[in-house]
Amino acid sequence: MTILALETSCDETGAAIIVNGQIKSNILASQAKTHLKYGGVVPEVAAREHVLSIIPTINLALKKAKTKLAEIDYIAVTKGPGLMTSLMVGVDTAKTLGLTLNKPVLPINHLEAHIYANVAFDKLRQHKSLIPERSRRVKFPAIILIVSGGHTMLVLMRGHGQYKIIGETVDDAAGEAFDKTARLLGLPYPGGPHLSKLAKNGNPHAFKFPRPMINSDDLNFSFSGLKTAVLYEVQKLDSRFRGNGQRGKLKANLAASVQQAIVDVLIAKTEQAIKKYQPKTIMLGGGVAANDLLRARYKLLAKSYQLSVSIPPLKYCTDNAAMIGLAAHYKLLTTHYPDAEIVRSRLRPKRRSKLPTKTFVADPNLALA
Repeated sequence: MTILALETSCDETGAAIIVNGQIKSNILASQAKTHLKYGGVVPEVAAREHVLSIIPTINLALKKAKTKLAEIDYIAVTKGPGLMTSLMVGVDTAKTLGLTLNKPVLPINHLEAHIYANVAFDKLRQHKSLIPERSRRVKFPAIILIVSGGHTMLVLMRGHGQYKIIGETVDDAAGEAFDKTARLLGLPYPGGPHLSKLAKNGNPHAFKFPRPMINSDDLNFSFSGLKTAVLYEVQKLDSRFRGNGQRGKLKANLAASVQQAIVDVLIAKTEQAIKKYQPKTIMLGGGVAANDLLRARYKLLAKSYQLSVSIPPLKYCTDNAAMIGLAAHYKLLTTHYPDAEIVRSRLRPKRRSKLPTKTFVADPNLALA
C-alpha cells in the first residue's frame, strides 16, 4: 500500500511517500526565512509559497522514495485545521492528482495526524499487520497531550478513530504563549524554539508567573493571563532590557520562568487526566512537543505512574507530511474508512476542522507506538 501524503496547513510545504507504514521519504519546503522579516506567518505569502513549492516537493519525495506517480495507491492530504488559503493549495493539488490518476483522496485531520506522528520511524520493523513492531507494546486507552501554536488539548483515545476531547484551552494555546513571549523579548521567528534555547541559560524561578487554571477541577487550560503577566513584566523591565550589563541574563531568566510556568500547567493537567481516566499510555503531539523541558518532564510523569510513554522524534513534532500519511495508513488498516473517496467536489479544506470522533472498526491488535 503506497500513499502520497501532502501537508500545507500553515507555512510548511510537505510531501511524503508511505509504503506499508514505512516512511520512504519526507520532504519539507520551509518558509521560515520568508516570514522572518514579518515576525510571523502572513497567510497570503504562505499560500503563494505553497503554490511555488508543492509540485517540486512532490517530485522530490517521489524521487527519494524511488517511486513513480503511477505506483501511488492513495493520496492523503491535510483538510484542516489551518490557514484556509494554505489548505486550499494542498487540497486542490490532491484533488487534481486524484482525478488524473483515478485514485482515492483521503482527507486527514491535522490534529489527528499529530497523534500518529508517534508511530514515525525511519526504519520499518514489520510484522503480519504491517505495523512497526514497537507499536504493539503500547495499548489503549491512551491520553494524548496535543500542544501547538494554535491548539492545546487533552485527548482520550480508546482505539483507532476513537477520540474524546477531555480538556482544551479556553482562550490561547500554549504555543502562542511561547511565541508571544519570544516576540516581547525581541527573538526572531519562529519564536518558540529560540525561547527554549534562551531558557537553557536562565533561572526558571527568577520570575513568579501565574499558572492559570492549574488547580481547577476540569482539564481545561488558559494562557491569556500568563501572556498578560509577561507583557507587564517586560514593560516594567524594558529600560533594563535596553541597557547593558545584565540584559542577557534578565532575558534568559524571564524565558526560563515563562517556560517553567507553561510546562507546569501542561504536566499538572496531564496528571489530573491520568488520575481520572487511568490510561495505559500517555503520548505527546504538536510542535511544542519538541520542547526539551516538556519532553523530559513528560517522561518523568509517565515513569512515576508506571505508564508507557510515546513522544515523536523531534523532526516529526512540527508540521510534516509523514504524519499525514501515517494517519491515513492506520485508517486504511481499519475495516471501514468512509472518508476514502474518488475525488468529488464536496472535498473542501476546513479552517476549524475538529478532531474526528467517529469510531472506526479496527484490528484490536493494533496499537500506537
